[in-house]
Amino acid sequence: MSTNKRTNPLIIAVLSLFSLACLIPFWLVLTVSIADEKEVLKHGYSFWPQKFSFVAYQYLMQDAEKILRAYGVSIFVTVVGVVVSLFVTSAMAFAMSRQDFPLRGALSFYILITMLFSGGLLPWYLVYTRFLHVQDTLLALIIPGLIGGFNVIIMRTFFTTSIPPSLIDSAQIDGASEYRTYFSIILPLSLPVMATIGLFITVSYWNDWFTSLVFIQNEKLFSLQYLLNKTLMNASFLQSIANKAYSSTAQVTQPLESIRMAMAMIAIGPLVLVFPFLQKYFVKGLTVGAVKG
Repeated sequence: MSTNKRTNPLIIAVLSLFSLACLIPFWLVLTVSIADEKEVLKHGYSFWPQKFSFVAYQYLMQDAEKILRAYGVSIFVTVVGVVVSLFVTSAMAFAMSRQDFPLRGALSFYILITMLFSGGLLPWYLVYTRFLHVQDTLLALIIPGLIGGFNVIIMRTFFTTSIPPSLIDSAQIDGASEYRTYFSIILPLSLPVMATIGLFITVSYWNDWFTSLVFIQNEKLFSLQYLLNKTLMNASFLQSIANKAYSSTAQVTQPLESIRMAMAMIAIGPLVLVFPFLQKYFVKGLTVGAVKG
């Protein structure tokens, strides 16, 4: 039976238009970040700036040293957090996928409970400050995001549906231990789901600013997102003070809209660079458990 492999031009056209539409928000962010604030307030967002201005970037570059240091903190926390989180998540999911593991049901119930109920902000804070004593350290930015119930369930589903038990049994018959089976067989076969979960974890760590707000007082340990958020809050505060000091006809205008978009351009760079390398595995990983047989 012959298979028609001709590509439908209409489908290509629709997908091309959809791809261009996905780029519109990024383009608007870029144009507003280099647009004059008064023109943005007057004409709104546009695909091409009415008047170019780099005041927003100049404002942010006043703290260039702090931004570069925060970049380093965020990159370190993200890389270490993703590696450790993938190891812990995959190990836990692999144990839960084994039919002969006695605590399989208890762990599944425990994961489900953590997804449905939260211990609350105050107990969460007390655990990390009174018991673990990790406040004002990089561990305070890494540990809270190491385990996610949703990620464990996705990875357990992959191990259950995509890796046949006979493969594990054959390895054990050949004398492979549980650790050897995990590192030499399970992990190499899990690249799609590892890339998918890894991207989820990367975005979570990179965009996290609340953890820095709660646990970090040392400016040298501020994450990029928290530093940019604090910079924006300072700009808003300075504008409100200036507006109160002057009459309504002589208000001082800070480029708040342009600053917001410039902050987005600065923060989004690493994620845009990482995603193309993971795209193949990410798309494959999204179909985990969707087709079986």
